[in-house]
Amino acid sequence: MLPLVLGLLFCLVLAVVVLGLVAVPARREGKDLLTERGERVVVRVKDQADAAKGRAGQAGHRAGALVPGRKGAA
Repeated sequence: MLPLVLGLLFCLVLAVVVLGLVAVPARREGKDLLTERGERVVVRVKDQADAAKGRAGQAGHRAGALVPGRKGAA
């Protein structure tokens, strides 16, 4: 099990090093990291995550109101 964990950690460190060697200098030069389509996908995902967070919060409040002994319970 230990060799597996060490191998995964090695892969993670290697990925971070490659990202640092490629993405950071490109970003400093002003190059975009994502295409226009990629930027649209990121915006859409953020919007969906915000909407899901709002729905989850509302559902939690409704569920909490149904629990006996809680403030606001019927």
